[in-house]
Amino acid sequence: MNTDLSLSYLLQEPKQKNDKNPLILLLHGYGSNEEDLFSFASELSDDYYVISTRAPYPVPPYGFAWYAITFDNDMNKFSDDDQAIESRDLLVKFIDELCSKYPIDSKNINLVGFSQGAIISYAIALTYPEKIHKVVALSGYFNSAIMNPKTDISAYSHLKIFGSHGTADQIIPIEWARQTKDFLEPFKIPFEYREYPVGHGVHPNNFIDFKKFITE
Repeated sequence: MNTDLSLSYLLQEPKQKNDKNPLILLLHGYGSNEEDLFSFASELSDDYYVISTRAPYPVPPYGFAWYAITFDNDMNKFSDDDQAIESRDLLVKFIDELCSKYPIDSKNINLVGFSQGAIISYAIALTYPEKIHKVVALSGYFNSAIMNPKTDISAYSHLKIFGSHGTADQIIPIEWARQTKDFLEPFKIPFEYREYPVGHGVHPNNFIDFKKFITE
């Protein structure tokens, strides 16, 4: 575990080092931690820095979150959008820190987020498109309340997004994920969307497809 930057993280360095290498930044879901998605690291391309970071808010007993989720008396769920925006901006600062510390290609920063990590990934890409090359959003959805999009859509001309969802997801309704295409339409961002026969998790074929999306 590395604790020298504004967020704690696990690091896998590229096996084939160039002057600068691309980055895959892994963002875990609510109540999880940096070790969760880091299990993908050894299966990802040798050319990339693979970094899995820990969200800033503790969730007892052992997890962390990018923002709080609360329930009212009728079990309606609410996200703390202020915390989400803080995490969004903290991650952009963290990306800058990583690019200063390691020989990372700042034009090839790729986000892979699961669930809450996917929601934050969408927010970073729409608010700071100049920072991001590609986004993989696994089992997430588009929360426009935590985004500050650019008015000039040419800012998004380089960006590509892959979204996926489980058809039996019991945590985030699949209808929410299916709406993402409509949200992205005004920005003219290429969007590849797939569904898999799984619950709130990552199907093996989903892993194969998003790995191909990032590296091709």
